[in-house]
Amino acid sequence: MKLDVVVVGGGAAGLLAALAAARGGRRVLVLEAAKDVGRKILVSGGGRCNVLPMEDAPERFVSESPNRLVRRFLDRWPLSSQRTFFEDLLGGTLREEPESKKLFPPSNRAIDVRDALRGAVMAAGGELHAGAPVRNLARAGDALAVRLDGEEEIAAPYVILATGGRSVLAGGADAAGFAWAAALGHLVRPTYPALVPLTGDAPAHHALAGVSLTARVTAWTEKERASSSGGFLFTHKGWSGPAILDVSHVVERATLAGASAEVRVCFGFGEEEWDAALRGAGSSGGSGSLFLSSFLSKSSSLPDRLAGLILEEARVPDVKLSGLSREARLRVVETLTAFPLPASGTEGYRTAEVTGGGVALEEVDAGSGRSRLVPGLFLAGEILDAFGPIGGFNFQWAWATGRTAGEAAARG
Repeated sequence: MKLDVVVVGGGAAGLLAALAAARGGRRVLVLEAAKDVGRKILVSGGGRCNVLPMEDAPERFVSESPNRLVRRFLDRWPLSSQRTFFEDLLGGTLREEPESKKLFPPSNRAIDVRDALRGAVMAAGGELHAGAPVRNLARAGDALAVRLDGEEEIAAPYVILATGGRSVLAGGADAAGFAWAAALGHLVRPTYPALVPLTGDAPAHHALAGVSLTARVTAWTEKERASSSGGFLFTHKGWSGPAILDVSHVVERATLAGASAEVRVCFGFGEEEWDAALRGAGSSGGSGSLFLSSFLSKSSSLPDRLAGLILEEARVPDVKLSGLSREARLRVVETLTAFPLPASGTEGYRTAEVTGGGVALEEVDAGSGRSRLVPGLFLAGEILDAFGPIGGFNFQWAWATGRTAGEAAARG
């Protein structure tokens, strides 16, 4: 069969690209290294698939390119239109999770999302070849050629590179798209694990493994700063939870540069609120007979063990509130609102949800996903230098960039 478009990678971006190109009347072939397409879709959201976020947040995307370029890519397929598409595709209203602002499929099953996309591609006339790892991508006269195992080559005038990143690699996948893009002349910014748990040598923290609560985490270096609120979890190796994952790139990038990042956690209230609460509780009409640790546990639902660690960090004994000095109170407030995490690194690609870095957005046309350097080449998804926070934003990026590339390839 003579092909018009070859899509390398059958993940979220690749499936949307293939669907858009096939619905545009093109003969499309998807090549996926793993045994089946959409493997990352299947494992996302704990098997539920957080299809999309409820609200836009382009300013929270991380890229070495200007944020205005990130916005241009996302604007090609607005969030409201994406939601309508998936509700039509899945035959029902997406489930809202207001507390996390996430959207899930009507069935709450990731497999239904993957199967619906796969079925739509085939219904539109596209072909899906799984277990077909691509070994190289190169120019071939007026076309581009992808080389498979056994030296077989498939040529097409248009190739959409949607090979994904280095995280959550399914069997057979190797994220070689970065190397191919570089070999074809693209600037590929250094890649690194992102949205990943932090690690550090902190026995007192590790002893709290399993303790979870809601908190605000801030990480910074001289060059960048990131903050996020949400779930926070102590682990046997360090710290995890959405609030940690969203700032982990700051720590990872600092580590790669041979530097360190500061990480602080704010539990419960801000400084003024905590100070007022402690002063009020210690007054004659307050709860002065309560011990400090008990007050912390009751007033903000801090687990007992964490309350004890906070007092240790603040170097304040567990006294009755009526006997808490001003100096001690201020140290407790500072620790509650800027609790230090001795993070020294991350768990790496093994547990990372996405890959940071990738092909510079300046070298890809945001309106089409077309390479500005290589005729016939389009790029979509995680191979591009941009990723969003936890909450469906990276699927939003994959769907938007995949559809844009597929539609543009169909137009020629």
